[in-house]
Amino acid sequence: MPTARRKSRDERLEARISRDQKALFQRAADLQGRTLTDFVVASAHDAAVRAIQDTALIRLNAEQSRRFADALLRPRKPNAKLVGAARRYREWSGAK
Repeated sequence: MPTARRKSRDERLEARISRDQKALFQRAADLQGRTLTDFVVASAHDAAVRAIQDTALIRLNAEQSRRFADALLRPRKPNAKLVGAARRYREWSGAK
């Protein structure tokens, strides 16, 4: 990575791991030609990005997708509780 794009690393992260975990991580780092620190940081970064993406995306199977589209195209009429809640909200908030 060019020096101009390199981000400063002034934060520290510590974790207690087992001897077996460290050996596993070290072996994987060695196989990739990385330092243990670089391997762990890159792996944690990739896992964090995936976790965020997984929660940002809604995945539906074919049936769920059909039902969702149907609900958007043909919404049900609001029941009495919802009508009452909307009325109370409008009165409370002054919305029209």
